[in-house]
Amino acid sequence: MIEEAHPVLRQDPVMAELVERHDPYVEPNWNEYERLCISIINQQLSTASAAAVRERVFDLLEDDVRPETILAADEAALRDAGLSRSKVEYVQNAARAFQQNDYTREGLSAHSNDEVIDTLTEIKGIGAWTARMYLLFVLERPDVLPLGDLAVRRGIESLYGNGEELTRGEMREIAEPWRPYRSVATRYIWAEYESD
Repeated sequence: MIEEAHPVLRQDPVMAELVERHDPYVEPNWNEYERLCISIINQQLSTASAAAVRERVFDLLEDDVRPETILAADEAALRDAGLSRSKVEYVQNAARAFQQNDYTREGLSAHSNDEVIDTLTEIKGIGAWTARMYLLFVLERPDVLPLGDLAVRRGIESLYGNGEELTRGEMREIAEPWRPYRSVATRYIWAEYESD
């Protein structure tokens, strides 16, 4: 998907520079539930803090992060690893939901992006931002623009607004030429934002 997006993204001079400058991050091959847990861990934490908590939680579970292992884990140990009481509840809620429903790429393939967001946000602790991260990273939908993500907004403002605050409407307008590859453009914006 990244390579096929380049001809479209290069039509935007700013994005063309990012394509030349960065190699967007490709994630390890996490399973769907692991990736959802990572998004829950990442909620409202800096990148560095989230990475440290993720590492401790994954170590605690011996890198075997599945609904069964989360539900069997000692809650105090999960909190000691850095999860707040509410995030322990959220990963457990997600685990139970995964045991009852098929949230895999195949299971959600017939659902539109909006339907996926509606389905996932029924799980307590999963908001629109987390659902969009799931669309982008797990389902690998090509045209997701997660404006709920602070780094994406700051990145767009820095690249297209000289650091001035932009409205979400203005950001959507800026992103319009990136269709149908706004997910790939988002990865380049993250890469640029994290390199500063």
